[in-house]
Amino acid sequence: MTGFRPGVRLGIDVGKARVGVARCDPDGMLATPVETVPRSDSSVSRILELTDEHAAVEILVGLPVSLAGSDTASTADARGFAAGLAARTAVPIRLVDERLSTVSAHAALRQSGRSQKKSRGIVDQVAAVILLQNAIDVEKQTGRPAGAPVAAVEEGDR
Repeated sequence: MTGFRPGVRLGIDVGKARVGVARCDPDGMLATPVETVPRSDSSVSRILELTDEHAAVEILVGLPVSLAGSDTASTADARGFAAGLAARTAVPIRLVDERLSTVSAHAALRQSGRSQKKSRGIVDQVAAVILLQNAIDVEKQTGRPAGAPVAAVEEGDR
């Protein structure tokens, strides 16, 4: 493995109603689903609990940008969620391009014979797996972490 920093990472797919969480093993061989967290005031707290439970060394939050690479309404939401995490933990947070991860997740679930309605509870986890696996693969190929670091912001700065 070229330049992969060892350690468990969490992948986070931030949605309006749910937050998908995935993790990888310490060697970055495989990303797997962890849980779907309902989106609420306690979402950040639950993600931080999962960070502790899995002894994660980094949290990768998916940044949903348009196909052209520009920001969307969801981009600001994901940035805000990542900043909220960064304000409450010393674990490094990185924003990673997640273009098409949710679309890919829906397609994979459809191919496995699940309807969109039956997939609602797990599609966010599958999207988190896809974005985390992509980030791991980028780091292994380039020797550099995927995405961009999120600086902690003070509560008053938001």
